[in-house]
Order: sequence, then structure tokens, then C-alpha cells
Amino acid sequence: MFVLSIIKDTMAILPANFGVPPAQALISEINKNYANRVLHDVGLCICAFDLVETGEGKVRYGDGCLWYKARFRMIIFRPFASEVVLAKVKSSDEDGIRLSVGFFDDIYVPLAYVPQPSAFDPNERAHFWLPDSEAMTPHELLESAMTDRMYIDQGEVIRVRIEADEFYDDEPGPPKASEGITVKREARRAPYSIICSIAEQGLGPVPWWKSSQPDGDAMDQE
Repeated sequence: MFVLSIIKDTMAILPANFGVPPAQALISEINKNYANRVLHDVGLCICAFDLVETGEGKVRYGDGCLWYKARFRMIIFRPFASEVVLAKVKSSDEDGIRLSVGFFDDIYVPLAYVPQPSAFDPNERAHFWLPDSEAMTPHELLESAMTDRMYIDQGEVIRVRIEADEFYDDEPGPPKASEGITVKREARRAPYSIICSIAEQGLGPVPWWKSSQPDGDAMDQE
């Protein structure tokens, strides 16, 4: 889920921090510039891990800062494909399920990766799975008994498998015009998102599979 990436950058230390040890000041400045920032094709930066190499601080004309060329290791959040992780349901709609791991919310389970047969209940605002059902269409599934449905409720902890991740570079720019008519700008997309699946045994809400797990006490006695 987390990896280390080496990054090179030139960092500025303000005169107010000249009394702080250089390594400590650099780590603080790196975290200020990189924490919670998405690097394209790298992942979400969490915090600096350590300094690999630093040059001597140099003063540039006009600003009074000490500038350091630094190589450092950054802790990056980027789960690998097929990794199984735990996440919490943030919301659900007709297109799928949105998940959160607390510090990152752009995790999605599209309809193609929801166990079948399943449907979205607009009244409960949640998807449900109807195992061993012969119903196939959403209309037939919504006519099923509530007691037979296995809901994926908001706030529930579920186990998912990572299928893919996507980076999107949404650079700002002037609105485009076609034949004198201003074209409406598309909605901004998240710079980094993760696609997951719950369409296999062992995946989905954790309580679904608790009954199938071996009894830990019985195993200890053996």
C-alpha cells in the first residue's frame, strides 16, 4: 500500500529557520511542499522518510533564503494491482460505490466489480447482493424480500482488491470557444483515483465472511 520514492528538488529555507538544524528544516519544508500532493504516475505523497543527499546551502540574490539541492525519500500511497485492502464505504449511487481509507477518498467500485446478482436500492441509497437468486434484472431484484438482501451500507468496512489506478492531469486553462460560442468546461476530475473489486469470495463487507473463518480458539487448542 505504501512505497518509498526518491525525489530530487531544490528547497528554500527561510531566514527565520536559520537557527534550526539544516536537516530538520529541510524535512519540515519538504513536508510542507509535498504532503497530501499527488505526483503524476507516482502516487499520493504522505510525508518525508529521510534525506538521501543534500548540498551546501546557497543564498540567492534578492530573497535571503538558503537554497539546498536535496535528494530525499518520500512515503507514497499507491496500492499495487491485486493487493487486498480494507476501506470504509463513503457513499453509493447508481454507478457504483465510493470508498475511503481515512486520508484518501477517491476509491471506487464500479458496477462491473460488484458481486452478481446485485442492485442499487434508491430508498436505502445502498447496493445489495442477493446470493443464490434466479432474479437477474434490477426490477426483479428490487421486488425481493428485504430479509434476503445483503446490503453494503454506508460506513461499513469492506475488503476490496485493487484492480487499477488512474492519474488525470487536469491543468487549468482558458475556456475553449467554438464559432463564438463558449464551450462549457468539463467537471474537474480527481488527479488520482483507484478502481477496486468486491466480486470474489472473501471480498466485500467483512461480516459477510466471518462465519466462514476458522475459530481461532479451536485452532489454538489443537
